[in-house]
Amino acid sequence: MLFRSWRGGQQSLLTLARGLRARGHSQLIVCPEGSALAERARAEGFEVRTECPRTGDIVHAHSGQAHNTVVRATLGARVKRVVTRHVAFAPSSPLIHRLKYTKTCDGIIAVSDAVRDMLVQSGIPREHIEVIHTGIEVPEHAAPRPAEGPITVGHLGAFTQEKGQEVLVFIARKLPEVRFLLAGDGPTRESLMRLAAPNVEFPGFVSDAAAFFAKIDVFAMPSRSEAWGLAALEAMSYGVPVIANTIQGLAEIVQPGVNGWLVAANDLRAWVDLVGSLTRSTLAPMSPAARARAAQFSVAQMAEKTEQFYARILGL
Repeated sequence: MLFRSWRGGQQSLLTLARGLRARGHSQLIVCPEGSALAERARAEGFEVRTECPRTGDIVHAHSGQAHNTVVRATLGARVKRVVTRHVAFAPSSPLIHRLKYTKTCDGIIAVSDAVRDMLVQSGIPREHIEVIHTGIEVPEHAAPRPAEGPITVGHLGAFTQEKGQEVLVFIARKLPEVRFLLAGDGPTRESLMRLAAPNVEFPGFVSDAAAFFAKIDVFAMPSRSEAWGLAALEAMSYGVPVIANTIQGLAEIVQPGVNGWLVAANDLRAWVDLVGSLTRSTLAPMSPAARARAAQFSVAQMAEKTEQFYARILGL
């Protein structure tokens, strides 16, 4: 398995590795020395190397760059290549994209129906693609919900243009009575901190997810692109309802009125009106429904479906 830095895709890789190990499979994780993935994988007892092997049954790449590395490293080798597509944006060159995904790998895993549909629209045969949602471990107990103080909207993720955190900074100025906790780091964080109103806090990197989710009433994801929505699932696993843009993978996770709400992308007025209307009595019944939804996407299910896909690729 190959990947480079640390975001949702890397978390997905390590989650899958745990699930496959529980099913008795030996694995080797290939990534740069000193990377967050290398450190975390070694801490969990996985073998880690920096160069892709030419032996084994399956080499599974988790990014476009890793896919290129796998192709170069395994030319002429008798191994099967699998690629997971963790992004939902359309390819800049459909022809090259189609050739890459049909001629240099034996199977593709899409993390959502939206990703599969994008691949099919770019010319990749549907039968070459398997949808396997990234799973999550649901904690034994929900995080306790805030009982007093202002309604608190939380967000946890990389600060990039595609994540749309500026929407939450805008909403905060319109709703000074609502508290916002925007956790994480990334290239747009400092500029947003300068623009933010006093009711917005930027706690930075969060090491204790349970403690973070215990501080918020609702989780917000105003992303412009989201192939799946692992952060939304994590919030739900702790019993926190989710508000998200009606896009791609998020629209497959959030069930409006049951475990959260979906808002039309770029509809700032709808975001302001919805957040401004939230009450704890409205949110409370959604907590068990959110946990139940997260439980539908288990790590065990993810690993079993991946194992079955591998077997099909290997002709077993």
